[in-house]
Amino acid sequence: MNTTIQIKDLCFEPFIGVYEINSRLQDIATQINNNYKDTTEDDPLIIIGILNGSFMFLSDLVKHITIKCEIHFIKVSSYVGTETSGQITKLIGLDRNINNKRILIVEDIIDTGLTMVNILKEMKLLNPRDIEICTFFHKKIKCTEELNIKYVGKEIEDVFVIGYGLDYDKLGRNHKCVYALI
Repeated sequence: MNTTIQIKDLCFEPFIGVYEINSRLQDIATQINNNYKDTTEDDPLIIIGILNGSFMFLSDLVKHITIKCEIHFIKVSSYVGTETSGQITKLIGLDRNINNKRILIVEDIIDTGLTMVNILKEMKLLNPRDIEICTFFHKKIKCTEELNIKYVGKEIEDVFVIGYGLDYDKLGRNHKCVYALI
């Protein structure tokens, strides 16, 4: 992993390397494959990635998923700088009917949980059979909402992280490792 990096006015230090990321990806994919092994072409798992942050995690995760699945995306935004606003400011909807379908929402990080609560409210209006949540990072200590997160890559303390899809003011997503704000 590289040394300290700077983005705009902030400095970040190495936090999680490629080996740990890949190990967690394989563990999560194995769980998903086992839990959804009864999927069929007529009844696939509908995986919904939350853009922009989940794109790297989702891309790497589905390379290990062997069950029948479809991949779709929605876009939401709740961050301003390094803090979550808790309010969804953008939502680009699905182009897929999810009525009576099994849904897996894939997120890069769950912080306070407010964004996920809003996403779940919107999704439930579309009458899916069930909805599960998968996130690479969960700031459990900061989460103010009751969420049943079925798949968690790593619980982290209340630290601002970038890399592996996560950004600071739209920069830093391209790093293959994760860095923490110093």
